[in-house]
Amino acid sequence: MLSSIIFYSLDKAIRQYRKLAQANIDRAGIAITIDQWLVLRVIQEHDDLTQTDIAERVFKDQASVARMINLLVGRGLLAAVPLPSDGRRNQLRVTDEGERVLDAVQPVVLSNRTQALQGLSEDDLGVLRGMLERIYSNCSAPPA
Repeated sequence: MLSSIIFYSLDKAIRQYRKLAQANIDRAGIAITIDQWLVLRVIQEHDDLTQTDIAERVFKDQASVARMINLLVGRGLLAAVPLPSDGRRNQLRVTDEGERVLDAVQPVVLSNRTQALQGLSEDDLGVLRGMLERIYSNCSAPPA
């Protein structure tokens, strides 16, 4: 039975959380997707990353990230500034408008997390975090 497979349950929970999160962002009248928000946040925190680095951090393929970046630049939420040292690369920067969108989304994100984690203690979250990191490690290790 699928419900007995832990990865099925994990994926189901993540998908439901993303649906809740997107619905609440939409209800707040903020025109951004969860994935676009993730890309903006990663760039806000690390403005020296390549598109490959960004894709790895948001768990998306490079083509999807490239499309999102182009869209975010087109909407004025990101700026692509050519690097003087390498004419082939741009440095991505969150614009003032991008910062305003991130600021507007932040309370919704916090509310989503509060709702999703309701009834879980800090100890529960610590155990869960440890378990998820262990699964990640197990999957990252080379086959024996």
